[in-house]
Amino acid sequence: MMNNDTQITILVVDDEEGILEITEEYFVRKGYEVFTASNGKEAMAVIDTGIDIGCCFTDINMPVMDGLELAERIRKKDASLPVVVMTGFPSLDNSIQTLKNGVVDYLIKPVNLEQMELCLRRILRERGLFVENLLLKEEVQRQERIKALNEELTAKIDEVNLLNKIMDDFSSFNASFDIFNHVVALSLEVSKADDVCFYIYSESGDLLFPMACSNLEQRRGENMPRPLKTMLLTTMAEDIPLLVGATEDQTIFYGARSFMATPLRIRDKVFGIVTASISGSETHFTEKDIFLLNFISHKAASAIENTALYENIYDNLFSTLYAFVAALEARDPYTQQHSRRVTEVSVMIGKEVGCTDEELDVLQFAGHLHDIGKIGIRDDILLKPGRLNGEEYEKIKEHPVIGADIVSQLGLWTKEQEIIRNHHEFYNGKGYPRGARGDEIPRLARILSVADAFDAMASDRAYRKKMSKEKVMNIIKQESGKQFDPEAVAAFLKISDKAWDGCHGE
Repeated sequence: MMNNDTQITILVVDDEEGILEITEEYFVRKGYEVFTASNGKEAMAVIDTGIDIGCCFTDINMPVMDGLELAERIRKKDASLPVVVMTGFPSLDNSIQTLKNGVVDYLIKPVNLEQMELCLRRILRERGLFVENLLLKEEVQRQERIKALNEELTAKIDEVNLLNKIMDDFSSFNASFDIFNHVVALSLEVSKADDVCFYIYSESGDLLFPMACSNLEQRRGENMPRPLKTMLLTTMAEDIPLLVGATEDQTIFYGARSFMATPLRIRDKVFGIVTASISGSETHFTEKDIFLLNFISHKAASAIENTALYENIYDNLFSTLYAFVAALEARDPYTQQHSRRVTEVSVMIGKEVGCTDEELDVLQFAGHLHDIGKIGIRDDILLKPGRLNGEEYEKIKEHPVIGADIVSQLGLWTKEQEIIRNHHEFYNGKGYPRGARGDEIPRLARILSVADAFDAMASDRAYRKKMSKEKVMNIIKQESGKQFDPEAVAAFLKISDKAWDGCHGE
């Protein structure tokens, strides 16, 4: 372990007494001399005695003097004394950029003692080589070794700065949807992947929803291959990051030759999973890539949890939402298929009018939930086989407000609430519940209104059979500028054949 029977002295600084005791006992057994301190001030007192310390391991968050200040003071007193930081992810926020001053490595808590010793041996070996270079080697050899050391330290600093960037980037978001998109963008940048996707998990039916993807067009309307779904569900259940590669003449999923996935958990509960893939035949993910993807997922989980706590929705968000949906579908099976078709047509119209990816995602979510307010309508009205009378119709008109209020109570985003609340408003102001007109009605609600009316007319209802395609199209054209936004109608007419065939199989 040590050359020439020279006993190496190390200094361990941590405000947790148990960690100091365990670390001291381990390294003493290994033959090291160990000094301990509970904060930076005590550590400097040890160093000021003139003891020849080979390496200092320090925590960051400590009373009196923290690890960052200690590292800076050590650097000013003796720049040759290596300092290793031991810390957990949360304590690194907005501070890690300063660690390069006097810090040669960092270890993530909980620290494995064997890993700690390996780190120590490497540092002492590098320090010894450095001293040997200075004293014994020729100038050329010395320069080469110093260059190699500088490159290693530069790489370490780059890695530290990358981790710092990951942490800092999440600090500015206050909406979950923005976090989902940022996970995808950041993962693409860090891993050099060709495709990244963030899936939200629902225990109800073991469902995975693509909330944000770099190749969102491919994911929309596409059923996930069963082997991929099984693999992702297993990865989430085992809570272990996954890294796989394809054989030379095969691909994995979506044409990928290298694939990785890391689960995202919040309060020990599975929230979702992030996947990344490379389609190129020559490039493959490494263990460093999966480490960084996992690090991004951890930071995203923390940011999502903070956002959820701020909105006061996390504990019952998805469970309550899907409970409502399941209850509604159990009462009125038509609603499930209707909402699915309305969503598909809404997205088609949205693409035609040039909606952004974010707007299309909002349509996806709101489309499936636009009739959730019917959970508050009595069965004798909701399931009535004949036409509604005036009083019953007034009651059914309450469902947009009920639906928006349900979503509001769950703390979901404002855009989805507004679509649900306004999807029965008419362009000419004669709709409900507010009688809003024109641009007073959110654009996405005007789009969904056309898709909703189209499917209602083109589907069998409890009180009538579906209308013919010709009749449906004539009504929609006639209501342009009246019930419907002319822009949405014009876009719908361009995709009407595809909408009819795709949603109704005719």
